[in-house]
Amino acid sequence: MKSFTRGFLFGVVATAGAVIGSVLSFKKQVVDPIEDQENKFEENRKKAMRKSRSAHNG
Repeated sequence: MKSFTRGFLFGVVATAGAVIGSVLSFKKQVVDPIEDQENKFEENRKKAMRKSRSAHNG
């Protein structure tokens, strides 16, 4: 019984580690690039708005 309990707990910890690792990997591979691209678009939009307003002031 002692061996079973130890093995069961090890399995639970290993499975939890694998799930956490896959979630972090997914975030790094999929979510972060999308957020970076959205931030880049937002910065370009702000720059275009400033450029447009300054062009009409002179």
